[in-house]
Amino acid sequence: MAIDQKAIEEHIRGILVALGDNPEREGIKDTPRRVARMYAEVFEGMNYSNEEIAAMFTKNFEVPTNSNGDMVVVKDIEVFSYCEHHLALMYDMKVTVAYIPKGKVIGLSKIARIADMVAKRLQLQERIGTDIAEVICMATGSEDVAVYIEGVHSCMTARGIKKDSAKTLTTTFRGRFDTDVNLQNKLLLMIK
Repeated sequence: MAIDQKAIEEHIRGILVALGDNPEREGIKDTPRRVARMYAEVFEGMNYSNEEIAAMFTKNFEVPTNSNGDMVVVKDIEVFSYCEHHLALMYDMKVTVAYIPKGKVIGLSKIARIADMVAKRLQLQERIGTDIAEVICMATGSEDVAVYIEGVHSCMTARGIKKDSAKTLTTTFRGRFDTDVNLQNKLLLMIK
């Protein structure tokens, strides 16, 4: 599904009118076009399913299979997203992704690209973690995946309750990360 930039322009123009402004005013006459281009960029992930994202980043490298629980961890991947409830920015988001290789690994930059692409949707922080875990499982062939996210939501900081120091923490555990508390603790100690 392609993002309809023309429709976005028309709707943004309507919002400007609804706000009581003149969409032909010098400072905002190009705003609908700029917003439409920005939305095409920041919501790029909406063009792809999790399966399609996994297929984009599935290039992998073989590694020896071991049973001692070696894990790959990439932490502090900075992403942003937009809350599907208020279209409010979720920012200062740091994502940690961990997985236990099952005979193959993907490039480290692919993990960051997956996190970025998944975040570029209208989202909930909880679903970002779930989607990243699902894509990582598909791209690596490992069922043992963990995603930890820490973020700030402008729907809590800039409006409503206005608690600017509030952070939201979420975890998503799959496979052994879900069943092995020692593995969970090992990961959480590594990322703190």
